[in-house]
Amino acid sequence: MEVMVILVPLALGLGLLGLVAFLWSLKSGQYEDLDGAAWRAIADDDPPLPPPANVPAEKRG
Repeated sequence: MEVMVILVPLALGLGLLGLVAFLWSLKSGQYEDLDGAAWRAIADDDPPLPPPANVPAEKRG
């Protein structure tokens, strides 16, 4: 039971730290544009790569 004297305040402190981090992220605007981040993750902005030079033309897709 002596370990509870350490674990309970530690758990409360970590919970408070998580709450403070969450509130800070809300205040700094981390959750403002959720749709934009989702579309940027799947957007295909890179141009297609040219086919390798050493592959014959009939094998190129």
